[in-house]
Amino acid sequence: MVHARELHRLGPANNDRLSAVRVALSVAVPGLFLLVIGRPDLMMYAVFGALTGMYGRNETHQLRLKHQVQAALFLVGGLTIGVFLSVNHIHSWWLVLVATLFAGFGSLYADSVRLKPIGPFFGILALGACASVPTHVAFTTAVLIGAGSAAFSLMVGFSGWFRRRTWVAGAGRDVPVFRGPQRQAALVRAALVHAARYCLAVGTAGAIGVLSGSGHPHWAMAAAAVPLAGADLPSRVHRGIHRIVGTFLGLGIVAVVLFPGPLSPLQYFPGQTAVVLAVLVVLCQFPTELFMARHYGWAMVFFTPVVLLIAQLAAPMDPGVLVMERAIETFVGAVVGIAVAVLVRAPRSRVSS
Repeated sequence: MVHARELHRLGPANNDRLSAVRVALSVAVPGLFLLVIGRPDLMMYAVFGALTGMYGRNETHQLRLKHQVQAALFLVGGLTIGVFLSVNHIHSWWLVLVATLFAGFGSLYADSVRLKPIGPFFGILALGACASVPTHVAFTTAVLIGAGSAAFSLMVGFSGWFRRRTWVAGAGRDVPVFRGPQRQAALVRAALVHAARYCLAVGTAGAIGVLSGSGHPHWAMAAAAVPLAGADLPSRVHRGIHRIVGTFLGLGIVAVVLFPGPLSPLQYFPGQTAVVLAVLVVLCQFPTELFMARHYGWAMVFFTPVVLLIAQLAAPMDPGVLVMERAIETFVGAVVGIAVAVLVRAPRSRVSS
């Protein structure tokens, strides 16, 4: 009942609209530019680079710039690895192995630089998604699109500073949480265990996806990483449940858009499928960020169409297969992530608070 009540509870508002506008703008400008030049199929790389804008949402401009640069390195790094795997036709078990290692090292990196949103989820998603679609441009072109989009997100995130143009000494520094060698050792142990969780969850979910014959095992791997970003066990279970329910509701939106019928906008713009899908990606990014900090399930309702529609732009496939595989992979991955969170606990610190 506690988990069920969590599905209906919104967290407190905290300047969410401004953050959502920044992220939506970061996605819209590079995405619409690709649409204008007739390459909406490359929108995936722009979107993953633009997710840089999701980091440091309520921090000072100086600290946000620092964390967004760190996030951009991580996101573009995952994108680069994914494009490399795609160009060289490296899939299946090699993808699982690479994504598993990336999840572990990504967890250590995200914890060390204290990224928020917490954890390596978006980097894992970028790696898997880019690796799983054919690359229709040169390797460097795909990477530069992602890097350029990330750079634009940095500009948008820092643009508010120009209203006051004041540089506060020390405002770009993280406040230390742990002090002393014993505390630092406890932090390192916890980070290593957390990285091991990510490796176990992502690797297990990916293996299940490959063995089941799914064409998109990276969706299971990404979903397995979601619960582990919670601060404690109850919040990890909540995030896993939110991931499943939110994705299933989001698949309803995708079905309405892609399946033939009177509700589908594609029926009213014949011959403009790419344009319609690209515009919907931009529109769905705003509510995704609007709810990301307040209710993860609602955020997933809108982020699911973003991910699936950019995949459909990059490599069109049967909508029925797309929706079905996404549902199955998400359920499997989230359940694996919850199971790992329950079974692998953090070591108890012997140091008193």
